Amino acid sequence: MWQDAKTLNAASNGLMVLVMLACAAAGVWWLAQMPMFTLRTIRIEIMDQAELRHVNHLTLRSSTLGKIKGNFFTSNLDTVRQAFESVPWVRRATVRREWPNQLIVALEEHQVMGTWGEDGRLLSTKGELFTANVAEAEDDHFLPEFSGPEGSEKEVLHRFDELRTWFAPLKLEPQALALSSRYAWTVKLDNGMSVALGREQSANMLKERVDRLTGIYPQLASRLKDIDTIDMRYPNGLALSAHGLAISDTHPAIAAPKKNLPPIRKLP
Repeated sequence: MWQDAKTLNAASNGLMVLVMLACAAAGVWWLAQMPMFTLRTIRIEIMDQAELRHVNHLTLRSSTLGKIKGNFFTSNLDTVRQAFESVPWVRRATVRREWPNQLIVALEEHQVMGTWGEDGRLLSTKGELFTANVAEAEDDHFLPEFSGPEGSEKEVLHRFDELRTWFAPLKLEPQALALSSRYAWTVKLDNGMSVALGREQSANMLKERVDRLTGIYPQLASRLKDIDTIDMRYPNGLALSAHGLAISDTHPAIAAPKKNLPPIRKLP
């Protein structure tokens, strides 16, 4: 081998390349550690929103302090993103570098729709659950109450929007919506009345039950005060409970109706 000039030249060239690469890497490392590349500013931008209502610079600083390491070259952008997304009310964050010593963080804030379940979580307008101070959310608007099986958040929110439209002719507004473990729906309205709609056994069943209720409700409301609950799960009638209600054969709500009222049953 030592007498093979060709092999010796190849080995020498290879060693020379390795030395040059090592020197280049050392130079890059040295350059990257220069003070001019130390992170000096993290600038906050807003995604697709006019303003951030619940996220402020003090909260961001206290929540991310100590989690952002490295300089312009060595900071891990994914780690920075996760640090900002762990801040209450932050839905999404994107991070990019800006030469020579700055990071730009764009934030999107959760828009609260209501509360979910009994564990203090909030439901966003996108049907996503998040944890934040409920008292802060209540400053925005009245918070409807939602509940349902795990993974049903978007379905519950979609149904809530439909129910708002369906009850609009009665000038009643849903304030709470629950989906049971058996996938039966119950809605509470802003007059304090709770309506059991049952399971959705066909595509139009819930809409038909609400339509049946909206058709009969004005007559019920004129004859019965303080209706507590209405059960619309009966195929051709309904059941209800009201303060001080005592159903008898001569009760005006079931005797000689002016408009063919469906059968009414008293709830136990």
